[in-house]
Parts: sequence; structure tokens; C-alpha cells
Amino acid sequence: MLKSMTGFGKRQAVWGGSTIVAEVRSVNHRYREVVTRLPKGLMGLEEELKGLVYQRCHRGRIDLSVVMTGDRETPKLLKVDLPVAKHYYRVLRELRQDLKLNGSIDVAFLASFREIFSVGESPIGEGQAGKVIKRLVAGAVRDMEKMRHREGRTLLRDIRYRLGEVQRVHGLIQRRLPQVVRGYFQRMKARVEQLVGKEPFDESRLNQELAMFADRCDITEELTRLESHVSQFEMMAKGSEPVGRKLDFLLQEMGREVNTIGSKANDAEISNYVVEVKSELERIREQVQNVE
Repeated sequence: MLKSMTGFGKRQAVWGGSTIVAEVRSVNHRYREVVTRLPKGLMGLEEELKGLVYQRCHRGRIDLSVVMTGDRETPKLLKVDLPVAKHYYRVLRELRQDLKLNGSIDVAFLASFREIFSVGESPIGEGQAGKVIKRLVAGAVRDMEKMRHREGRTLLRDIRYRLGEVQRVHGLIQRRLPQVVRGYFQRMKARVEQLVGKEPFDESRLNQELAMFADRCDITEELTRLESHVSQFEMMAKGSEPVGRKLDFLLQEMGREVNTIGSKANDAEISNYVVEVKSELERIREQVQNVE
């Protein structure tokens, strides 16, 4: 069954005094693109979290975000730049000796230099926190996929209705075709007889030439290919594999056949039918743009 590229999933849980919220959103895209927004402490889990999305999504732009709020919003990690601290210590010791200064160079004194210390976010992707986050993201992805399936069923219902209209008009064109060929032949014959007048001519040869000329307006092959494309479309739509690009290609082929039918038939009634079919194909194309 068809699967839409539009979906949303959200899971949240409380862990260690913090609220963790995982959200996954997807929209249509020509290829697959996964964009993550994670706390710095979770960057080590980025590829693994993306893998959870890759397992279930083959096309679309997917935005994955994880937010932590509360007492343990983002564990902090104090870092010491030891080479810088040693450099400060050497410089200060030399300065004290050269200027014959009193006082000691202790930890409290070195702590006044901000360049020595930095505050960062400690990794939280390991241990129990990481397991909780992966479980939430996996659940959000499943929820998003369920929504994509629901949207896909809605798209399929509309597409099937449109294809039914295309098939209905296809039948009308087929029934009209013999009249078009016959009328084209008769008009050409009357025109030739008018030009020839009373001069004798080989009527059987004329009919043969006119029949060959009238055959150029025969659209049987185009109608057959259009019918085949519709059948292929319906068959692909029933499958479980991603078929969005293939369906889009088939729609292009249908459009070409319909344009050829309109130009070859050169019939006002069939031209109206062609406009109707092209309108339905365009509506189907709008829906297929969101199919995975």
C-alpha cells in the first residue's frame, strides 16, 4: 500500500528528574534527508538515532529532535586546560623571580584565569539515559510511520477515484474513435472529389491512399499504451515497496500518450475528453508528489 511522506511522532518520559521529549517530523522530499537537533551530550548517539529512521523511511525530509528539561537537563563537565595552566604557572614563577615579588602561586590564584577552565556538557548517550532516549526515538518513529500509512491510505483512495475517471474517459474515446476515422476518410474523399471534378480517376487507388492517410489519425496504439500504464500504476500502488518515483514516471508517460491522442485525433469531442483526462492526471500528480 502507498505510504505518505508526511508524518509526525512524539514520545516523552521522565528520567532522573528530567523530562525527555523526542519528536520526529517528515515532509515530502525528492530524496531521503534526516536532520537532527540534539543536545551536545547526545551527539555520540546521532548516527544510531538516524539509523532508527533509516529502517522505516526511504524518502522524505525527516527532522529528529530530542529535548531534555529539568534538574538534569544537561549534565555539566568542568574541563581544565592543563598545558595552559602550566604555561601560566611558569610565566608567573619567572615574573616573581625577576621582580623579586612575594606571595605564592597556588590553585586559588590560578583559578582566577578563565582561560584555564571551561564548562562543557558531559556525554549522556551512554548508560540508562541513552537507552531511554533510543527507546523514545524508536517509539516516535513508529508513531510517525503509522501516520504516514494512514495518510497513504487516504492518498490511495483519491488516486483510485481519479484513475477510475481516466478509465471512464478512455472508454468514451475508444467508442468515439471509429467515427473519427470514418469521418476523416469521408471528408478527405469529398475534398478530393471536389478538386478533381468530373475528370476520371481511379477510385480504388484513391480510396487506398485515403485509407492510409486516415490511418494517421488512428489513436488505437496510444489508447492501448495508456490503458497499460493505468494497469501498471494500479499494480505498483498495491505493493509494499516505495514507488513514488516510479508512479511519477508513469504519470509522465500517460501525459505523453494523452497529448499524442489529442494531436492525432483532431476531433473536437476527443479534445474535450483529453482536457478531462489531463485534469485528472494533474490531480493524481499532486498526490503522488507526497508518496514515498
